[in-house]
Amino acid sequence: MSHIRLTQVLIHNNPSTFLSPLIFDISFECVSPIKDDLEWKVVYVGSADSEKNDQQLDSILLGPVTVGNNQFVFEVDPPDHTRIPKDDLLGVTVVFLVCAYKGEDFIRVGYYVSNEYEDQEMRDNPPETPDLSKMSRNILAEKPVVTSFPIQWD
Repeated sequence: MSHIRLTQVLIHNNPSTFLSPLIFDISFECVSPIKDDLEWKVVYVGSADSEKNDQQLDSILLGPVTVGNNQFVFEVDPPDHTRIPKDDLLGVTVVFLVCAYKGEDFIRVGYYVSNEYEDQEMRDNPPETPDLSKMSRNILAEKPVVTSFPIQWD
């Protein structure tokens, strides 16, 4: 049985520009005492073709965690566009919110992300060199894919 139960994730600043931070408002319940901190991470998938383009945007240690309801806001910088293949900057990708305890991931929340130009003309005829200032990002927050993994707790 998991000692932590994710109760809600709200995504602020969505939709937004590609260059805006990603802001997650995370609520969870700690149902049994835990001794160590939780590690929360945000991972952006840069390309479906290779994990080498995945970027851990940030990670934080949260603790001590008290039994009961807990809430925090996790704001991370956008992905480094230079690490994303040019052909993968636009279109659909994935961002993961991951929580680990003692180095073991126990929950992963995946969101589809749609990146496109705001202007229809640019969508129809994208420039050869991507213009990030004119790109928008929309995280499909209504349909997350939540995966739980059994781990060894205390």
